Amino acid sequence: MQKKSTIQKNSIRETARPIGVFDSGIGGLTVFKALRALMPEEDIIYFGDTAHLPYGSKSKASIVQFSVEIARFLCRQNIKALVVACNTSTAVALSEIKKAVSIPVEGVIVPGARACSRIGSQKIGVIGTEGTVRSGAYAKEIKKFFPQARVFQVACPLFVPLVEEGWWNFDVTEAVARIYLKSLQKARVDSLVLGCTHYPVIKSVIARVMGRKVSLIDSGEETAKEFEKTLESLKLRKKKGRGWSRFYASDDPGRFLKMSRRFLGSSITVNQVLKKNFE
Repeated sequence: MQKKSTIQKNSIRETARPIGVFDSGIGGLTVFKALRALMPEEDIIYFGDTAHLPYGSKSKASIVQFSVEIARFLCRQNIKALVVACNTSTAVALSEIKKAVSIPVEGVIVPGARACSRIGSQKIGVIGTEGTVRSGAYAKEIKKFFPQARVFQVACPLFVPLVEEGWWNFDVTEAVARIYLKSLQKARVDSLVLGCTHYPVIKSVIARVMGRKVSLIDSGEETAKEFEKTLESLKLRKKKGRGWSRFYASDDPGRFLKMSRRFLGSSITVNQVLKKNFE
């Protein structure tokens, strides 16, 4: 009887631990926001690797190194599960992250790919960083769920710095989008996966360029839905209380602070974590 009581207490303790979320910058805040909306009682720790932004142009070895170091840092904050809210990191480092930590880990690519099969589009466009597109991860996963689909991929590397700069609805952002998305317009895709968590920040610009007939799939929103189901199935879902949030950045948090306040619509505190404190 005492053993059963101990197990129950441990379960409650596990449930009360926070969720970890990380991205190369502020883009993962789209996932954070979706998680907060779905699970307002959950505590969330967010890490933006602003010192190494953007990930899309980095080598696979560097991305794996950064991602594993951050995952381990977040585990030391006693998180119960981790969301890799970066498509590039998910594409090239997810398996290494899972090997490095002993908690449940969710990436953003499979949920986005699964959403394509539900919509049933025949021609699917995917936009992402150079690293994500080069990996072919989205095309591979989409084909698993929806073999008959035709997938067209385009790298849009300038989108991330435009978002980080706060140029969310500027003429230059739309001009860049028109250049990047021209081939997808010619291909007449009927759905478009926003394969980088920065991209939903400029969703209105992308929608304007692509037109009303094209369905936009937000991989961040889809990941939040999948992650909630994962926590429920593992009995790690917190049911009561009002969740707190803690934010970390690996470089001067000034820009992160400014952009995150604008995006989240509220004031936050950002703690800087130096490289030496990762280990």
